[in-house]
Amino acid sequence: MVLKPSEMDPSCTLMLAELAREAGVPNGVVNVIHGKKDAVDFICEAPLIKAISFVGSNKAGEYIHDKGSKNGKRVQANLGAKNHGVILPDANREDAVNNLVAAGFGAAGQRCMALSTAVFVGESKEWINDIKEKASKLVVGPGWEPKSEVGPVISKASHQRIKDLIKNSKKEGANVVLDGSSCVVKGFENGNYIGPTLITGVKTNMEIYKEEVFGPVLICLEVDTLDEAIQIINKNPYGNGTAIFTRSGAAARKFQHEVDCGQIGINVPIPVPLPFFSFTGSRASIRGDLNFYGKTGVHFYTFIKTITSSWKDDNVSTKLKMDFPIYK
Repeated sequence: MVLKPSEMDPSCTLMLAELAREAGVPNGVVNVIHGKKDAVDFICEAPLIKAISFVGSNKAGEYIHDKGSKNGKRVQANLGAKNHGVILPDANREDAVNNLVAAGFGAAGQRCMALSTAVFVGESKEWINDIKEKASKLVVGPGWEPKSEVGPVISKASHQRIKDLIKNSKKEGANVVLDGSSCVVKGFENGNYIGPTLITGVKTNMEIYKEEVFGPVLICLEVDTLDEAIQIINKNPYGNGTAIFTRSGAAARKFQHEVDCGQIGINVPIPVPLPFFSFTGSRASIRGDLNFYGKTGVHFYTFIKTITSSWKDDNVSTKLKMDFPIYK
């Protein structure tokens, strides 16, 4: 195995490699390499590497899938996302609000399964103020402090990009009802901090909706029916994950059958599967025909051999047969 972490956050991968060595994994079994495009090209071209598994942006993933495939390798690439959470008026209000706050702002929104887009159906839009109230009380600070609930974003470039998206959403007519773009943490004034941000009145033609923000920003859309919510999700180019909050089994069943996404949560905001189920995706969120995790994950790393054999006693003679052989 050759692991190439992002050069923005390689520490976790190095720790895992150290743990593997401490656990007795022989040298050379788990390898870590560093670099940018040169390291990527090496992985895509090295004859000894037979399969490539990638998680990251569409631009990088599409390049890796194309280059790796051209070199005869299996490639699975999990790409961008725009995960929607649909809230029906019959849902448990407190539970839905808590889940939206945690899934939207947890990990500072920097996960591919972050629930970054809330679609409120009918009267559930009245719950937006509840989300604002809870989000405004979240503690922003460095991750090593136990009281911190929202940490910094990964880089200065990401910090500026998120601020620009928030600013542009105002120009396009959205309402930034909770603005964390000017957040400053005492003692870390130069840190890459964005406070929880809640944007309402968002339309599907706005940049803030089209882009994967990858920050602590929750955008809100309002519709009249579940059918409209499903239509919005299915028109979005990404299909990584989605969730619905409801007490109605009929609504949940309709949603899971009609929505075009890989991971679907029913009153579960971030439906990341346990490893024995496949981590799926659809449309622009995935490249390759075998998913992560589960049986397909095992198949991805396995070359199947089919063995056909025939054993006969030495004293048994066979006749010449020119038709398709049948072994008994």
